Amino acid sequence: MNEFRAGGSTDPIAGLEHLPWGPPENFLGLPEGHAAFATAGVVILPVPYEATVSYMGGTRFGPRALLHASRFVELFDHELDTEPYTLGIHTLPPLLLSGAGPETALAELRAAMEALVGTEKLVILLGGEHSVSGPPILAHADALGNEPLTVLQLDAHADLRTEYEGTPYSHACVMHRVHERVDLVQVGIRSLTADERALQRQRRMTVVFGHELATPGWIDRVVAALGPNVYITIDVDYFDPALMPSTGTPEPDGGTWGPTIQLLDRVFRERRVVGADVVELAPLPGLVAPDFLAAKLVYKLIGFHARARAAR
Repeated sequence: MNEFRAGGSTDPIAGLEHLPWGPPENFLGLPEGHAAFATAGVVILPVPYEATVSYMGGTRFGPRALLHASRFVELFDHELDTEPYTLGIHTLPPLLLSGAGPETALAELRAAMEALVGTEKLVILLGGEHSVSGPPILAHADALGNEPLTVLQLDAHADLRTEYEGTPYSHACVMHRVHERVDLVQVGIRSLTADERALQRQRRMTVVFGHELATPGWIDRVVAALGPNVYITIDVDYFDPALMPSTGTPEPDGGTWGPTIQLLDRVFRERRVVGADVVELAPLPGLVAPDFLAAKLVYKLIGFHARARAAR
């Protein structure tokens, strides 16, 4: 556990500072001095939205489980030899999107993202189902104007369907909704339709399929395909379900921790990462390791961003 959890809250009720208060329910359980919005370099946006899941549910509980697990993540990153939290990490309240339908809900998220992109802080969205990735991707594409944006998608599924179960706003369609605005690089794919494969070929997308993750050179191929500005979207079903069983649509095989971190390390070193999301965590009662993996993954993203920012 990190030292903020061990020490408890640093901002309890006045006069009761001597009591053993627990840390806040924000990312890492940070006290106000490291979690204030005005001084934070990173903003965590929880979006517990679940409306179009097609197999197992539970993604609406993902952000809460990830945030709770993060309070047990050590603050010192030995690989980076630093404490990335010192950059400042502000956790927003959960954004409870409309129940009037996915089109209305995603429009609300788009408005929130447009405001946050203007702050020039790195926004990391926590889902929720994968449909929530569309608004931040498009908000960043708009903010870049004429500059190109590449989306690096780590996922078991291509998510390139034109519609699924009667709606184009399904989690299975999220990349189709953005593919004409951005360049797509897909990694870990091992479930898709013939039409989705045809679109990949038509658009000449760089795709590293799940079985190719065991072959040499795939990280080089991915990095070479990225443009100067990158948005990273990570559907946790990208990982092998032996590591990440807590997801609604698991697929056999998949990514492992070490090579994935090597890839992300390279991306942050060699490209400008403008935003990210981690989605589709569907926590299982009594099984906390996947929640912790997702929390640690977010902290690695923050650490890589902090290093890149310091280098600039």
